[in-house]
Amino acid sequence: MAGGAAHVSEYRKLREEYGALRKGESDMLDTSVGAAGEGTGVGHDGFITLDGVEKVFQVRRKAGLLRRERHEVRAVDGISFQVARGEMVGYIGPNGAGKSTTIKMLTGILTPSGGRLRVAGIDPSRERTRLAHRIGVVFGQRTTLWWDLPLRDSYRLMHRMYRIPDRRYRENLDRCVELLDLGELLDVPVRQLSLGQRMRGDIAAALLHDPEVLYLDEPTIGLDVISKAKVRQFLKELNAERGTTVLLTTHDLTDIEQLCRRVMVIDHGRLMYDGSLAGLHEVGESERMLVVDLERELPPISLESEGAGPLVRVVKVEGPRQWLAFPASASAAPLVARIAAEYPLMDLSVREPDIEAVIARMYEAAAP
Repeated sequence: MAGGAAHVSEYRKLREEYGALRKGESDMLDTSVGAAGEGTGVGHDGFITLDGVEKVFQVRRKAGLLRRERHEVRAVDGISFQVARGEMVGYIGPNGAGKSTTIKMLTGILTPSGGRLRVAGIDPSRERTRLAHRIGVVFGQRTTLWWDLPLRDSYRLMHRMYRIPDRRYRENLDRCVELLDLGELLDVPVRQLSLGQRMRGDIAAALLHDPEVLYLDEPTIGLDVISKAKVRQFLKELNAERGTTVLLTTHDLTDIEQLCRRVMVIDHGRLMYDGSLAGLHEVGESERMLVVDLERELPPISLESEGAGPLVRVVKVEGPRQWLAFPASASAAPLVARIAAEYPLMDLSVREPDIEAVIARMYEAAAP
C-alpha cells in the first residue's frame, strides 16, 4: 500500500507541476472559446506574443542580526516580441539573463508581474491546463520523466495523462525511438541514464502528444557530437513536416546556426537584439576561430584578399598548430579551401565564439 501511495503521490505532483490534463479531452482541444482573436492565434501578429512582460522576485536579505530587508530582483524587464507559427527562434544570453524565467512564464509555471503574454491566444498563467496539450517543454537540468521507472513506463504514463489516441502514440513513439536512438534505453530506469541519454528521452517525452509549440532549454547539453547532430536533424524534420514552433535556449551557437534563422539576445532581463545570427555577429563584431594542424611547423599562415586586407588573423602558433581568427559573419568554407590549397593541411576545426563574448562585444560597440 505504501509503495502504491508513493506512486500516486508522485503522479499527482508531476501532473500538477506540468499542467497535465484534468478536464475532458474535448475541453482541452477546444481553442475557440474566448474573446475575438483568441484561441487559435488568428487576429494576432504572432503565435507567441509578449508585450512589456516583466517578472519581479522579492528576495529577503539579512540586514542585521535580527532584521531582514526585502530586495527586488527584476529577472525579466519589459520584454516584447512575437514568434510566428512554425518559426524556429533562438533565445540566448548568459547565465542569469532571464531565459528560463521567460520560458516558465510561457508555460504557465510562473505568472508575469506585468505586461501581456499569449500563446496561441491563451494566457498561460490563467489557462495552464488548457494550454498543456498544445505545448512541449524540455528543461536541460530537470527531467519530466519518472526517476525510478524505465523510459517505456514513463511514456506509457504520459500516454494516459495526455489522453493521446493509441495509434498516434505508437507512431510518435516509434519515430522518436528511431531518430533519437532510444531503442536500447526503453527498459532502463531513468536514474541509470547518462545526461545525454536522459536528454534524448526528455525530448521524445515532450513530443508524444504532437505539441504545436516546443520550448527547448539547452537541449544538446551533455550530448556527444553524433547525438547533437541527430537531435538537430530530428528538430529540423519536425519543424518541416509538422510546422512545430520552436523556441530554443542554448549556450551552443552551433545549435542556433543550424536550426534558427532568427535569434534574440537577452541580458539582465532585457532584449538586446532580435534578428539574424549573421547580424548578431556584425553588431557584436565577433570572431570565429580556425584551429589548423599542418604537416610540419611553418611560418604563420597568410591569406590576403584583393584590396580588403588579410582574410584571417593569426592569434597563436604552437609547432605545426595555428589558431586563426576570422569574422563570425564570414563563411569558413572558402578559407578552408584556400588553406588546403596553399598549405600542407593535416586537420582543421572551427570554434564558435561563446555567447558571453558576443554580448560583451555588443556592450563595447554600444559604449560612447
